[in-house]
Amino acid sequence: MPRRTQTQTPAPLYTPAERQRRDATRWTLVQGILAPVQFLVFIVSLVLVLRFLATGEGLQAAAISVLVKTLMLYTIMVTGCIWEKEVFGVWLFAHAFFWEDVFSMLVLALHTAYLWAWWTGALDVRAQMLLALAAYAAYIINAGQFLLKLRAARLQAATLGVAA
Repeated sequence: MPRRTQTQTPAPLYTPAERQRRDATRWTLVQGILAPVQFLVFIVSLVLVLRFLATGEGLQAAAISVLVKTLMLYTIMVTGCIWEKEVFGVWLFAHAFFWEDVFSMLVLALHTAYLWAWWTGALDVRAQMLLALAAYAAYIINAGQFLLKLRAARLQAATLGVAA
């Protein structure tokens, strides 16, 4: 396999056909709405979880907020799979977002582990909230991956003179 030199530019995130499908599908708008909504839910939940861990108060609000955040995550993952299918022809692990999708699996696993611990009581409430924080840390890394990828796509599109 040839090694990439510093003068080579990375492959564009989207082919012209993929860009056209991305711009034509309503799922692009759905993702564009869900992502910031999920982030706002995350911020509120993070505050509530940290408040509970610091003071021992507000367990119910913190637990409900983590459940809502997890529901938002599942929603954006399902709609994201539909988006990938329409744009790239695969439900998940499209070439352009492969590593972001791989890390998303860890994020889903941690959120699902929280649901399991909450439902079964397998962990005490403090451990549940610490698990939620681990899930949130993974979520932040994953969100950063997507933001960096989308920024790169915009820069590439500007270089190529096409819509990002």
